Amino acid sequence: MLKLFTDTDTDLTPAEAKRRDITLISMPYTVDGVTYYPYKDGDTFDFKPFYDKLRAGTVPNTSGIGVEAYTEYFEPELAAGNDVMYVHFSRAMSGTFEAMDSAVAALLKKYPERKFYAVDTRMITIGSLAIVREVSDMLGAGKSADDVMEWAKTEVDHFAVYFFADDLKFFRHSGRVSGIAGIMGTMLGVRPIINMNAEGKMGAVGKEKGRVRALERLIAYMEELGDDVTGHRIIIGHTDAKELAEVVASMIRERFGEADIDIVIVNPTIGSHCGPNSVGVCFHSTRR
Repeated sequence: MLKLFTDTDTDLTPAEAKRRDITLISMPYTVDGVTYYPYKDGDTFDFKPFYDKLRAGTVPNTSGIGVEAYTEYFEPELAAGNDVMYVHFSRAMSGTFEAMDSAVAALLKKYPERKFYAVDTRMITIGSLAIVREVSDMLGAGKSADDVMEWAKTEVDHFAVYFFADDLKFFRHSGRVSGIAGIMGTMLGVRPIINMNAEGKMGAVGKEKGRVRALERLIAYMEELGDDVTGHRIIIGHTDAKELAEVVASMIRERFGEADIDIVIVNPTIGSHCGPNSVGVCFHSTRR
């Protein structure tokens, strides 16, 4: 048997994880000196007070987990005779995967008959969510772990994510976005446009003045890079900006026609980096 894992940085909710039989690995964040582990204490993310704190000036921090935590997640499945597949957020964005590598190496020595498969989505948040769902669907349709790994070699690069940030102070604090120094994101309503590149890193690719222009820019990227856009799931993520997300959904339907569009709230770990009032879109693409 193969057991599927993902992490909370992919925006998968506990309800969907249970429905798909996926185990969630909780990635922590710290607010006002208190560290929280998403979905360990409850099945919902009370996002309104979280993002209101950020609006009031709080700047959270994020961190990875250690070897012991990864061991606690994976060992019960390996000990039970199951193989493990972990579809995770971008390795290029966190040192936590060094701890994962150490844990897995030790576990495979202990359980040499077992296999561990890691799918690096080279994404985070809604981009990773799209890939996790694809993998889950493939396994549910009877595809093997090897089939998934072969698919992932090329297909993870055919999911693009573009979004805009409303306030750059969160990204300046985290240092997670390349090219951000040249963009004045808090000046005169200018919003930086950011994407997840082929290396699995976030980079600033442009800027627009005002939210409307920023939303139009997202649609422009879909027009330029989209590949069978309506034939795949489209995911819109937002950090407590649902009205803007719904505007994007309307713009997509106006441009591309009827589509399977899912609007999700971005998880607190990633929300800590981009701050409130941000909106992004994930779509199937020719490239990132």
